[in-house]
Amino acid sequence: MPRNLDMTALRSFVTVADAGGVTRAASLLHLTQSAVSMQLKRLEESLELQLLDRSARRIALTAAGEQLLGYGKRMLALNDEVWARLTHQEFEGEVLLGVPDDIVYPYIPKVLKRFNAEYPRVRVNLISSYTRRLKDLHARGECDVILATEAGCDNGGETLDTRPLLWMGAPGGSAWKSRPLRLAFEHGCIFRQRTQEALDAAGIPWEMAVESDRSRSVEASVTADLAVHAGVAGTTPPYIEEVDHGGALPDLGHTCINLYGAGSPGSGVGAELAAMVRQAYCCG
Repeated sequence: MPRNLDMTALRSFVTVADAGGVTRAASLLHLTQSAVSMQLKRLEESLELQLLDRSARRIALTAAGEQLLGYGKRMLALNDEVWARLTHQEFEGEVLLGVPDDIVYPYIPKVLKRFNAEYPRVRVNLISSYTRRLKDLHARGECDVILATEAGCDNGGETLDTRPLLWMGAPGGSAWKSRPLRLAFEHGCIFRQRTQEALDAAGIPWEMAVESDRSRSVEASVTADLAVHAGVAGTTPPYIEEVDHGGALPDLGHTCINLYGAGSPGSGVGAELAAMVRQAYCCG
């Protein structure tokens, strides 16, 4: 006689595997830790298999768990697609997502793909610009959800991640050795003043070699080894790399990646998009 998997328990299992633990998974699922643990136990009992190795400090998958994870993700994706198409037809129109150019990758394309599958009748308009402009658009109600790269976090925002701000240059380049140090930044880039102040404090002379309103112009100049730039760790394209300066350039500290608009009144489907962005950063 055929037996059916408990989809709720399966979702808890996949989320625990992706999040790396019950605590974080419970937060993502909006459940208590005990509820998630009970669902995992129920799933293991129904399959008569041990899916998780609980002997180490960090939860790991058994061989059976690894096999189920692949099936589980496919089953949940199909379940969510069916549910979205049959029950979310009230969501139509457009949602505006603003993301700074330098952190579009690696997460945003995956978020957009998932959102399109779950809400096919909603069009996402991606606005890629610098943080100051995106926050102005959001304040005027012209952008539903935005990400921002900032030293701190303003009221109404939540910090998804904190990462080092690094010196960036051409692969194998030498522009970082020049004095005065040649810099390339957009006019409105929030990192521009921070790098200048760090260089001043270190007594390193600098000059603006490239000033532009377009990130592509800055990237082209840096790639050509005409100047250096500052970027968020883990988000650089393959044609730009972290400068291995051996301490010759000052430390730039860390930057926060903040989310705004997740809980705006009447945000509706915008809140769903924000939740997907949050989960992408949480689970990596």
